[in-house]
Amino acid sequence: MNNRTMSLIGVLAAGAVALTGCSAGSPAAEEGSAGGELSGLSGEIGAKDFSEQYILAHITSQLLNANGADTSANTTVVGSANVRSALESDEFLGYWEYTGTSWITYNGNTAPVVGEEAQFDATKEADAANGIAWLDPAPFNNTYAFAILSDKGDELGVTSLSEIAALPEDEQTFCIESEFSTRDDGWPGLKSAYGIDVPDSNVALLDTGVIYDTTAKGDVCNFGEVFATDGRISALGLTVMEDDESFFPVYQGGFTLKQSTLDEFPAIADVMAEVAPMLTTAEMQRLNALADVDGEDPEDIATDWLEEMGLI
Repeated sequence: MNNRTMSLIGVLAAGAVALTGCSAGSPAAEEGSAGGELSGLSGEIGAKDFSEQYILAHITSQLLNANGADTSANTTVVGSANVRSALESDEFLGYWEYTGTSWITYNGNTAPVVGEEAQFDATKEADAANGIAWLDPAPFNNTYAFAILSDKGDELGVTSLSEIAALPEDEQTFCIESEFSTRDDGWPGLKSAYGIDVPDSNVALLDTGVIYDTTAKGDVCNFGEVFATDGRISALGLTVMEDDESFFPVYQGGFTLKQSTLDEFPAIADVMAEVAPMLTTAEMQRLNALADVDGEDPEDIATDWLEEMGLI
């Protein structure tokens, strides 16, 4: 057990004493720990349908369980809206969300807030009105991006999204996922922001995981929609195009749950505060590559990482 884990247990033990009103010498106080604090907490930790979310769901479930909860990771739901609905209807105890997604897709805003901290604060306040709490976010920013095979980018002489519209129409080919194709912070807004006007035949709708390999091959599309924390970007020799008009919002990750759940089990915030600061963009790229490049199981990745960090 390292100092981080010992510190966490000490903090939660103190919280258990305060909440139960037990004296330091009572049997309940002697048993007070993070485990006792989260005893009775149960449910499913949700995930959207890609590796990063699977890894985060397993990290969260395992960490909560190590501190007395009884949770499992549910990685079977498809689509952001369905995962959010599952939280709202209490099918999920909580899940990791992205600030830009909540701000625009769930809260109906059309323009992002500039700056990570400002975007997080605005999103947290907006979701508070919906009864949903955001715990302190992780540093990683899994924003949307477009990538091109590095050699092809050199051939075309493009490095930024604003340069795409000037290319010949037959070079303006795109691979995107179905959800991105309809989002305000996705394809419709991007085309408008960058003056891209191509026929539907230039756009291929593919599953998220297929886009990376397809973009690397370069036969279906030159430009593929990617996530900034995906480990396949560097592994496949892709280059991310600069979003020089700052179209895409910040997509900082944070664990979300019902405010009522947090009120009943406030120690969830203390437990998650131990893990969140460690999840940087670079660290998420590394973990995602283990799943999407090396083929490791997300649950095993989560277990190994938690043990490596001394959290379980």
